[in-house]
Amino acid sequence: MSAGRVLKSYLWWTHERGSVHYDVMVTLILLFVFLTPRFIHYGDQPKPDWPVNEIRVAARPAGELLCEVPVGLVHAQNRIPTDGELAGAITPVAGPVTVERFEPIREVGGFVVAWRVWALKAGNRQ
Repeated sequence: MSAGRVLKSYLWWTHERGSVHYDVMVTLILLFVFLTPRFIHYGDQPKPDWPVNEIRVAARPAGELLCEVPVGLVHAQNRIPTDGELAGAITPVAGPVTVERFEPIREVGGFVVAWRVWALKAGNRQ
């Protein structure tokens, strides 16, 4: 069988199961599926594990709150938000707060998906 006929038979998948040519085709497909993601960036992104409009709030001792605020809820697109912008996003959920500090939460590619915020409820200043 000539090389052209073999390639044509691979293209049209004409070989019986269990034959050497069938095993070669299946092996080539498996190699493609498992090896190409290491060398080709397909642009897929992991999805955050929470909706883009959900703020997570956890109460900590002495009235401190630990909040996770998605980037989409902060009106500081493509820049670091101010304490006031973060407090404004948290206020509808937790009431008036004062932001003590915050840090970005990044996904695998390094993109910021949310802000982790340590805040105090108004009136719980130390």
